[in-house]
Amino acid sequence: MFGVHAVRALLERGESPKELWVQEGDAGRRLSELVDTARSRGARLRSVPREELDGLSQGASHQGIVAFCPPLAPEGEESLWHKLKAWPLETPPLLLILDGVTDVHNFGACLRSADAAGVHGVIVPKDKSAPLNATVRKVACGAAESVPVYQVTNLARAMARLKEEGVWITGTAGEADASVFAADFTGPMALVMGAEGKGMRRLTREACDTLVKLPMAGTVSSLNVSVATGVCLFEVVRQRELKARG
Repeated sequence: MFGVHAVRALLERGESPKELWVQEGDAGRRLSELVDTARSRGARLRSVPREELDGLSQGASHQGIVAFCPPLAPEGEESLWHKLKAWPLETPPLLLILDGVTDVHNFGACLRSADAAGVHGVIVPKDKSAPLNATVRKVACGAAESVPVYQVTNLARAMARLKEEGVWITGTAGEADASVFAADFTGPMALVMGAEGKGMRRLTREACDTLVKLPMAGTVSSLNVSVATGVCLFEVVRQRELKARG
């Protein structure tokens, strides 16, 4: 894990890395608060040249700090079915399905939007999906640890199971007739976002209950998947808040 926000989110959850590498020089003083917190929790500390951190982060922006901690792993789908059957909240389930989002920066940004919008879980296919790696955790700024990610073997089959559990599935597609702002997102639902460029796969599209689109007034034909995810999720938030107010 690397980056100030990702490491701070880790420490704020009460966790601690096994080891913390901090860039030599001014970075150590700038990051003293994080360093002191990690040290108080037993983390081993090392002051290293920037070149070593550059190598660890493979050229990504590490902001002078790298934390060594156990890798994240997605939950299995049985965990999702158990949670839906014994739904513990008054708020209806809100799930995000990412079909073929393989770019780690987009995946991390989608997780960050999901966390901000109160999404209860993100569903990804076992194949054609970005891993929960250090870059995802940095971009997500803590959301990769706070939002459950469920990995399913067969996405279309999992979507059919969601319907059996009473979840309405809305897919996003540029050729859809209905606007996302005209849809009803107040009940138990899953929002499906397709891959960068290609959109949803055919079987995924066919498994949706309905399709919606974002109205595009300019010259571009579509938005980046992480941007579109944020817009759609906060339309869900807006509708649910209005309903809650009566």
